[in-house]
Amino acid sequence: MDKKELSERDIENIYITPAIIKAGWDLSTQIRQNVTLTPGPVIVRGEMSARNKKKKKFADYVLSWKPGTRVAVIESKENNLSVSSGMQQALGYAEILGVPSAYSSNGDAFAEHNKVAVEGQDIETEFPLDNFPTPEELWKRYKKFHNIEDKKEELVLEPYYTDGSGKEPRYYQVEAINRTIEAVARGQNRILLVMATGTGKTYTTFQIIWRLWKARAAKRILFLVDRNILADQTLVNDFKPFGSVMTKIKNRKIDPSYEIHLGLYQALTGPNEDDKIFKTVSRDFFDLIVIDECHRGSAAEDSSWREILNYFDNAVQIGLTATPKETEYVSNLTYFNEPVYTYTLKQGIQDGFLAPYKVIKIDIDKDVDGWTPPEGMTDDLGNPIENRIYNQADMDRILVLNQRTKLVAKRVMQLLNATNPMSKTIIFCEDIDHAERMRKAIVNAAGKIATENPKYVMRITGDSVEGKAELDNFIDPESKFPVIATTSELMTTGVDAKTCKLIVLDKTIRSMTMFKQIIGRGTRIDEEFNKFFFTIMDFKKATEHFKDPEFDGEPVIIYEPKSGDDPVPPDPPGDDEGEEGPEVDEPGSRKIIVSGVEVKIKNERIEYLGEDGNLVTESYKDFSSKKIKEEFASLDNFLQNWNDANKKKAIIDALEEHGVILENLAESVGKDYGDFDLICHVAFGQPPLTRRERANNVKKRNYFTKYGDKAKAVIDGLLEMYADKGVESIENAKVLKLKPFSDIGTPMEIINDIFEGKEKYEQAIKELENELFKQDKTA
Repeated sequence: MDKKELSERDIENIYITPAIIKAGWDLSTQIRQNVTLTPGPVIVRGEMSARNKKKKKFADYVLSWKPGTRVAVIESKENNLSVSSGMQQALGYAEILGVPSAYSSNGDAFAEHNKVAVEGQDIETEFPLDNFPTPEELWKRYKKFHNIEDKKEELVLEPYYTDGSGKEPRYYQVEAINRTIEAVARGQNRILLVMATGTGKTYTTFQIIWRLWKARAAKRILFLVDRNILADQTLVNDFKPFGSVMTKIKNRKIDPSYEIHLGLYQALTGPNEDDKIFKTVSRDFFDLIVIDECHRGSAAEDSSWREILNYFDNAVQIGLTATPKETEYVSNLTYFNEPVYTYTLKQGIQDGFLAPYKVIKIDIDKDVDGWTPPEGMTDDLGNPIENRIYNQADMDRILVLNQRTKLVAKRVMQLLNATNPMSKTIIFCEDIDHAERMRKAIVNAAGKIATENPKYVMRITGDSVEGKAELDNFIDPESKFPVIATTSELMTTGVDAKTCKLIVLDKTIRSMTMFKQIIGRGTRIDEEFNKFFFTIMDFKKATEHFKDPEFDGEPVIIYEPKSGDDPVPPDPPGDDEGEEGPEVDEPGSRKIIVSGVEVKIKNERIEYLGEDGNLVTESYKDFSSKKIKEEFASLDNFLQNWNDANKKKAIIDALEEHGVILENLAESVGKDYGDFDLICHVAFGQPPLTRRERANNVKKRNYFTKYGDKAKAVIDGLLEMYADKGVESIENAKVLKLKPFSDIGTPMEIINDIFEGKEKYEQAIKELENELFKQDKTA
């Protein structure tokens, strides 16, 4: 047996796996092979999307001390590569898995990278297959890497909850859970966890609480939220396994007979001393407090949440947020310390767990050029209008141009009607008044569909009982209506609308925190409902925030309160202070409402999320061209690979790994072109021929006169099949079951009797493809 000719899988089975088992690793509980860590990012261009499977993260081996406690990764390679050729790949996986030990092997030996190597010891070494470290050695190294004391092992190793379905936390959720548990084990009592919206913060929280509760490191726990819907969703979904030991705090009473308490902070406190029911229990009543969406005021010195946290100051307090808040007055980092783990929107999109976005930027003439009322002009109520230039910042805050509202609604419905008018949509408006006017404008722009379905569009704002009653239906993927929600702030956070495909920004957004939260409404992927990306339609230049390094960068402390500082001002009012407080309109003078001013779109452009995380202007055709050239350096290189391929499907599959779906490409280039011509034309500028033209050219050449009548009839049928459906259809022998072939004979009769065996039949297919894809364009 020549080792150099063995496949990577053979190398694993014959050399690497036996060596690991010999070192004492248990195959069923400690060794996992072929572990998919990430599915690869979704690429979106136009209305088309596909996964770039070339970028999925796939570890050959993940070694665990106990389930959920991963300690090492191994990358295997074929024997004709060097021992350490997989090390860079292994280090990438080790980094995201938080393990100190990475290995590469080609079956001859192991290469090791040790992140806790002491001074004088090599970080990277090579050693024979027989010398692989024992589980005890790598667990000891892991404990040193994460600063875990021996006496805290039991807490750190408390297993995850499992319902038997096989569902496991994703790699970043495991990291978030483990880093948090380890921080508690080290005695840290103020912990910050930063996870992008849509990455499963509540499920991660449940696992953290479950492990601490089962280990009895926390006996009474408070999960603090600021919206009823969050508490109710949590109770019946992610936290359901707690069963009878869990309750939602209600009737202004904390019941000591329960261990897990879900609390709305408004239900625990208030402006008067009698409202502060959290003080009806002792200061050491709760061992653990988890604060959801902790950016929303908990770090402010005088916030209601802070009052609760200060009272239970001996409890371990864990803050969860997608957007660490750093302002002149508030700092999560100052209160909770540096995050123990951060998983960003950018990382989530690159991994393929979060939906990417495309941005349609729309400039309205009166926004960008400004509007000056003619001398002496009055508004719709007959009041004089101040003679000055009104611009984008004034629109719908100070000045209401009714034609502008109608234009925005018309453009939104134009997009929905061109794609899917039933796509869940959130329109963010300046305030309640604007949200109501936008609801009316959408009804008029939607026409029949809104007439037939009164709940097609709903205003969901803090003051609307009817609108808030429909929030659950908007969120529910199974519920068709409402389809469109107009809002101002109520839906900026805490609304788990998995199937939201369109976010419309007709709101001036100055706060990066609010912008991140709004974008988070669309980032969830829902494969069951075919939601892989979302669209942002921006009328107010809000998406300029994407260009700010702060959008997905590391939070920086810009304010650190010192003793003797003045009291910290509270956040400005708004419905994001909680659902019990109604949403309020901008304070100030009345709005100027004008109906007769013509408004039009001045400029519109579409941008997509590029692979570097920045927005780019690129069509699906441009994207495909770039990816094809990554796979094939030149036209000659492509032609050689195409001609050499036994099955053209292998080429097509290779491009799909990059996210190039040739069916999608045909939508933008032409549906009559085959895969070969699409590739040659889009990537290498060759004039394309349709499938029908290629089939006819072959017929004109009379190349197949050497075959008998029945064989020629089969080949003519295959040419017709190619002209109709493409090259993949003729490469599959099952096609012979269809007409006209079934009239000639059974597949076995055609292959064995007419073509004298499988080998000669396949040779005929190869000759047919050679003739089809000849580069000359004439007969």
